[in-house]
Amino acid sequence: MLPKFLIADNSQESSDLVYVVHTEKPRCIIECDLDGFYSNQHIHWIDEEPFSQDDIDTLLEEAEDFYEKELDNQEELYDNLEEL
Repeated sequence: MLPKFLIADNSQESSDLVYVVHTEKPRCIIECDLDGFYSNQHIHWIDEEPFSQDDIDTLLEEAEDFYEKELDNQEELYDNLEEL
């Protein structure tokens, strides 16, 4: 089973962008700046876009929470590696 969200990048072509991939329906890829989740954001829908703006807003909030927690976790992991 895939995780609900994944982080992806394409640093060779777009070093200032990051992508949050939503693997459950409605599947999509959320493109945003490294500086902020809502900065320069664009949603690439793989499945049909939901009709409800509330559904889209909820999806974006969940994606942002995942993204922020993942960045915090990575920072903590790197800090722990440096201490070793």
